[in-house]
Amino acid sequence: MARRTPERTSGMEEIIKTVQEQGIVVVMAVGMAYFIFFIWRYVTQEILPALEKATGTTIGLIDRVRMLDNDMIRMDQKINTILELRDIEKEKKEKGDD
Repeated sequence: MARRTPERTSGMEEIIKTVQEQGIVVVMAVGMAYFIFFIWRYVTQEILPALEKATGTTIGLIDRVRMLDNDMIRMDQKINTILELRDIEKEKKEKGDD
């Protein structure tokens, strides 16, 4: 069996050696720091750009809904005006027939 030299130590052996030298608390604190860094990097590089894009799309959709709402209000006013004019025309015809 080949004896391992310091250059050929495996990752697990390095972790065991570090735990023996530094203690489990220090190794776990470093591991937690790396985990927090990894999550922070993922959020800033992946999630935030996607949220910015979604925010832009949402603003655009809200603007379109407002425009459609304004168009519906205008159409409703036009229809009410037409119906009122019809009623006025109908009343004029009924008075003219009498």
